Amino acid sequence: MTANNDLLVNPFRQRLARPGVPLGTWLMSGATSTAEAMGRAGFDWLLVDLEHVPMDQKDTLHTLQAIAGTSACAIARLPANDAVCVKRALDLGAGTLMFPFIDTPEQAAQAVANAKYPPQGTRGFAAVHRASGYGTATGYGARANDSVFTIIQLETPRAVSNLEAMAAVPGVDAFFLGPGDLSANMGHIGNITHPDVLAVIEDVAKRCQALGKPCGIVGPTPEIVRQFLALGYRFVAVASDMGMMMRQATAFIQAIQPDLARTFDGTVY
Repeated sequence: MTANNDLLVNPFRQRLARPGVPLGTWLMSGATSTAEAMGRAGFDWLLVDLEHVPMDQKDTLHTLQAIAGTSACAIARLPANDAVCVKRALDLGAGTLMFPFIDTPEQAAQAVANAKYPPQGTRGFAAVHRASGYGTATGYGARANDSVFTIIQLETPRAVSNLEAMAAVPGVDAFFLGPGDLSANMGHIGNITHPDVLAVIEDVAKRCQALGKPCGIVGPTPEIVRQFLALGYRFVAVASDMGMMMRQATAFIQAIQPDLARTFDGTVY
């Protein structure tokens, strides 16, 4: 049996340690070919969204396998801070996890516990699965805890107010500010560039820098992402596979639409 100890090195942690800001995008289509294509396109990381995309366990497995054939890192956003969901995602090989709607240090501590084997946590143990290279990774059980990267998502004013307390929780590796849900919970749903929302976005970036904790964010367009980069966010995502597809499809339709009103002889209806 050949040992595969590369499985115990978290690629997203390594990428964050290198110069530059890792760029990612959301995978909303649930299609493995699209996930593979986005990885080939040159993104540093891809978010497998298990919260909003109708994906079952085999869909998740196949998507992670598709990404693994590219240079992109996979991040799995869980549907909830649930021990079973966490265990299954980790066993499938999703070593970097994003936990949605974490508001308190107690919830952050529970997220970490769900992602760690005893004695640091409560994750159920299995020896042979994709995460352990089907049993080929030497010392997997003893070293797995260090290979997990835990991202806590900030999506409410309460979460933002508890930032420092959550940053002090052992095992919290990074934060991710969700501007869509934050704007909704601030009373500005769908408007992430509202001045009140932007003020919080800027404040979180400054506080995370002071804490020495990486914080990520997502923006719908390159222009908005550039604003977030200027604030000091350490990893960023732009749009989603579905968003980019729909935006380009709309642009193509609008470009061709005037010619569709003409007959073959040039008559305009």
